[in-house]
Amino acid sequence: MSANSADPSARRPSHTWRFFRAGGFEQVHFASGADLANLDQLDQKLWAALSCPTRGVEFDTKTLDLIDTDKDGRIRAPEIIAAVKWACAMVKNPDDLLRSASSIELSSINDSTPEGKQLLASAKQILTNLGKKDATAISLEDAGDTAKIFAQTQFNGDGIVPAESAPDDATKAVITDIIACLGSEADRSGRPGISQGKVDQFFAEAAAFSDWWKKAETDAATILPLGDKTEAAAAAFKAVKAKVDDYFSRCRLAAFDQRALAALNRQESEYLALAAKDLSITASEVAGFPLARIEAGKALPLKDSLNPAWAAAMAALCSAAIQPILGDKASLTEADWTTLSGKLGAYESWSAGKAGAAGEKLGLKRSREVLAGKAKETITGLIAQDKALEAESNSIASVDKLIRFRRDLKQLLVNFVSFEDFYSGQRKAIFQAGTLYLDGRSCNLCVPVADAGKHAALAGLAKTYLTYCDCTRPTGEKMIIAAAFTGGDADFLMVGRNGIFYDRKGRDWDATITKVIENPISIRQAFWAPYKKLVRLIEEQVAKRAAAAESAADAKVGAAATAAANVDKAKPEQKKVDVGTVAALGVAFGAVGTMLTAIVGYLSGILQLPFWQVCLAFVGLLLLVSGPSMIIAWLKLRQRNLGPILDANGWAVNGRVKMNVPFGGALTDLATLPTGAQPSFAVRYPEPPTAMPKFIFTIIAVCFLASLLNHFGVFYKLTDGKYGDRSAAEIRREKDESERLEKKAKEAAAKPVATVVDTNAPAAK
Repeated sequence: MSANSADPSARRPSHTWRFFRAGGFEQVHFASGADLANLDQLDQKLWAALSCPTRGVEFDTKTLDLIDTDKDGRIRAPEIIAAVKWACAMVKNPDDLLRSASSIELSSINDSTPEGKQLLASAKQILTNLGKKDATAISLEDAGDTAKIFAQTQFNGDGIVPAESAPDDATKAVITDIIACLGSEADRSGRPGISQGKVDQFFAEAAAFSDWWKKAETDAATILPLGDKTEAAAAAFKAVKAKVDDYFSRCRLAAFDQRALAALNRQESEYLALAAKDLSITASEVAGFPLARIEAGKALPLKDSLNPAWAAAMAALCSAAIQPILGDKASLTEADWTTLSGKLGAYESWSAGKAGAAGEKLGLKRSREVLAGKAKETITGLIAQDKALEAESNSIASVDKLIRFRRDLKQLLVNFVSFEDFYSGQRKAIFQAGTLYLDGRSCNLCVPVADAGKHAALAGLAKTYLTYCDCTRPTGEKMIIAAAFTGGDADFLMVGRNGIFYDRKGRDWDATITKVIENPISIRQAFWAPYKKLVRLIEEQVAKRAAAAESAADAKVGAAATAAANVDKAKPEQKKVDVGTVAALGVAFGAVGTMLTAIVGYLSGILQLPFWQVCLAFVGLLLLVSGPSMIIAWLKLRQRNLGPILDANGWAVNGRVKMNVPFGGALTDLATLPTGAQPSFAVRYPEPPTAMPKFIFTIIAVCFLASLLNHFGVFYKLTDGKYGDRSAAEIRREKDESERLEKKAKEAAAKPVATVVDTNAPAAK
């Protein structure tokens, strides 16, 4: 059971990892060789991806094939761990694997293990074979050129021996014969050679061919009645056999019933149809006629009165078979034909059982010479001697593997275990195919796609504006890409737009948009989106109305022309006005009037406000219309996810790989003038100059500011009350004070009046 098969939370980690946060999740940072050596301890729930395809990515395919041990075309997490473990075991210091290089020092190879010791010896042997015995490092170019490595070696462990490996000329000649008959296989040295399978096949077919001929040699009188000329006679016989059999069958039928004679010789009408054409002796129409004129019991003439299309074939039969077997004859009876068929029938049966194609190519004499010698045992021994060096030769292949892993492993890890390359921006990730230039911007997130329809079904969940482009080159190459637009706007992104795509090798492709998945690109675009939709809707309606008006005008012109043509005819009875139609029109006009009244009332209420409040009300109305669109765009922009785009390409992305607004802006570059550029003030074909928009905006801004200052009583204070209105606060304070005094007066009036008594006054009598 692997380390990751158990619950990671159930064991205590023995290695301290470093992480960085990007794309909304924590990603591991490979800072030392110890990180590689302990990769199997990293919880796979923290990996950015769990599998990826070996094709369709910008990565060395040979390295991926070396990692893909089960050869299923996919790289999985266990295969990554196994590759890293093997590479760490082959070097003394795993830190060397993080310093990507296309060579490795001999001193850094770990020779403390048997495999490492064999690998170091193979590396030295490679350098020795290349004439670099004193070199201290071996490069990928050195280890990968097997033709040079094994050029001077007789055996190299691949089980294939070239003719040059033979110890004597006789064995060398047999190896050459095998290659000539069955083809060659490439030896590691690059020379053509043969394997044990080829040897066994060749000798088996040579023996079968020899045994087949032995049957004829044993019964030569029956099978080879003409000796070595029997084959030519049988070939001539076979060429006309069906036609001669047809002739004698027709003659027997004519003897049976004379009424069939005319039909058996073909109808006169067929000859007339044939005579109307341009004829040639070998025409198929002529060849289809009987071999000679059909008569009851008639022998087949061999020289005269023959169908001209078969004259040459019959002449060959006479010279090759009839004359040697039956003698010189002017005609051939059916009995003669039966005798001839019997003489050559045995050869045909024997020939049908032919075996040993390789022996036939080599010839009977040479085949028996090879079978009589000891070449098979000698070649088998050479192959066994070569196979004995298989382990050593495989170690030579391991040198190439180790150098490739040193060069490529780190790049694969930062594009698989983490997406550091993608988020760092220092270099493109392996899933980025290149850059698309279109509509005044460049898109860096472009992925290759096999089927746009299937890819879009899943990639649409990425909440990203995607365009699918068909890319072609003058050489006839074709590809499909999906490009993410994360900056600018989508006003002119539509099917049919053309651009240029540059792949990772710098080659340019013609790109044409064929499919679009619409999603918000920016909040600014979302703000204007409702108004742009309204403008497009109005344009469409105007276009429809114009088309309808044009159709109506054409109809009126047609009606007028028809009326003018039928002016002398009686006028049709005029239709009476439908009361229901009048009522419906009244209801419609009433509804429109109610709506207009509501709008006018709303506008009159707004216009009673101060100008600055009218401006704020207008801004509020804009936000009311654009607000929902902006909120939806904000939510979708926060949900932009790379995962579905890669999953649709066969990846197994292990979580949400988000692309927030700042990072998305870095993936699409808008057109800007270069630093230090001096724009020209002279404009060719300029628009007619107009200051009206700026003038209107300035007037609105001044009126807004004046209305706002007047609202707060600034003008009133500055002019000591001559101009402007008092501030709303002062008016409110005066109103409050007035209300307070009025209330106090009311309270005083409500109290009863007290009577004053004078004690010094005389009492009333």
